[in-house]
Amino acid sequence: MDSQERLQKLFESNPEIKEEWDRNHKLQNDPRVTAIGRFLRRTSLDEFPQLINILKGEMSLVGPRPIVDAEVSKYGEDFEWIFSVKPGMTGMWQVSGRSETDYAVRVLYDTYYLQSWSVWLDIWILFMTFGVVIRGKGAY
Repeated sequence: MDSQERLQKLFESNPEIKEEWDRNHKLQNDPRVTAIGRFLRRTSLDEFPQLINILKGEMSLVGPRPIVDAEVSKYGEDFEWIFSVKPGMTGMWQVSGRSETDYAVRVLYDTYYLQSWSVWLDIWILFMTFGVVIRGKGAY
């Protein structure tokens, strides 16, 4: 059974899970994630392959978080503007609550980042990223 089918069965069996998914596009206790996957997420080692994307010029260190097609609608009319820049490995919402923020707040953080962009903001976000990763808070 693939992960989408498993997710759909979870939604059908538990409305709270569907509500959490709709709000965050993530599940804090996602039963589809293995123990190794939880470790990789908690330590942010699952982000390591994105360094290859940065080296290839497809991403930047700091910017809006890359998203999947199913998330485009959550950005509304700001989607084109927000994603007119390269997505980043880290960004404003990752250092401002990570997965403990709901999706609407993440969109606001991405919007704020673009409106307020400066080299100093990028440096601050990179600095804050180290602390967030070390604490592991909100990583799931």
